[in-house]
Parts: sequence; structure tokens; C-alpha cells
Amino acid sequence: MFTGIVTHIGFVRQIIKGGDTRLEITVPFETGDLDIGASVACSGACMTVIEKGADWFAVSVSGESLAKTTLGRWHRGTAVNLERALKAGDEIGGHIVSGHVDDVGALVSMAREGDSTRMTFEAPESLRQFIASKGSITIDGISLTVNDVGSTTFDINVIPHTQVVTTLGERQVGDAVNLEIDMLARYVARLQDYDA
Repeated sequence: MFTGIVTHIGFVRQIIKGGDTRLEITVPFETGDLDIGASVACSGACMTVIEKGADWFAVSVSGESLAKTTLGRWHRGTAVNLERALKAGDEIGGHIVSGHVDDVGALVSMAREGDSTRMTFEAPESLRQFIASKGSITIDGISLTVNDVGSTTFDINVIPHTQVVTTLGERQVGDAVNLEIDMLARYVARLQDYDA
């Protein structure tokens, strides 16, 4: 489990394609206490550490993860939002995030609003019913509040701090992003299916 509060930005240093795809990510922190088998959210996708060095770790990405996330589009040098798994007693500053990316969306417009930036994203049809104004959504591993919802899109406001400490500050119109809907919305919708 995660909270959607990104702690570091890493960079893809190597990609090795095989039965699964091996990604190696350079990190700006000591990896001494990062155990093999630990979970790390990599731009919102929960990945398992399979190997590490002093300033990097490796994960193995399955075909399913490549199909449902942006990880298959990464290349050497891609910036990656990182969050280590939540520990008992940690502050939950965002919202409960599973690290199970639901699908890929796209940034369709940006506009300045004061010091912040309003970003509009197109959501896949399968996720639209789960996105609500003033609800939570995870974009590339970042816990964010939905401002407005349109028929095919939703808006968020990104403050300058978030633009600096995550990859959102580098996003351009047309970029694909990992989306994870609010876990509560998923289960409420499932319960409604049973009531119908």
C-alpha cells in the first residue's frame, strides 16, 4: 500500500527485454535498507525489487503491466516518480493507493491559474464512472484531488511544489499517464452491481 506522496524522482538507467522486461532505475537515496522483494511504486505501478546496487534497483515488469501502464513506453533517461511502501504508523498524507494502475490516460490541455497549473486529462471510458469532483485520483503515483469532471475528461490543479517534486512539472500535452482510481469508488461501484 502507498499514499500517493512521491518522495523521490528516479531515472531509468537500463531496459532489458526478455520473457518479462527488466527495468533498472537510478535513485537519489541510499538503497541499504531497501530489501530484495520490497514494493516500490514506480510512477504509480507497484513493482517488486529483484536486485539493487548502491544507487539503483531493478524490477521485472510482466506483459500485463506493460499493457496496462506507461512502463512499456519508458526509455533510458525517463523520469520516474518513486514511493516506498507504507509502513505501519506512517503518516497518510495523500489517500490509500494500491499501486495497481487501472489504465492509461492522456494530458489534453494545461492552463496557468495563479501560481498553479490546471491540467485536463482524458480518462478511458472504463474509468470515467469512478472519477468524481472533489474525489481522489492517482496520476503517475501522485495523490491528487479532482476539481471538475466532464463527459470524457477531468481537471486537477497542480501547485508549484508538486510540479517541482514530481514529474508533473515536465508533462506536455499529449503525454500518457498512469491512472489509479480511488479504491473506495471501485468498491462502491461493485456493491451497486450486486444491488442491481
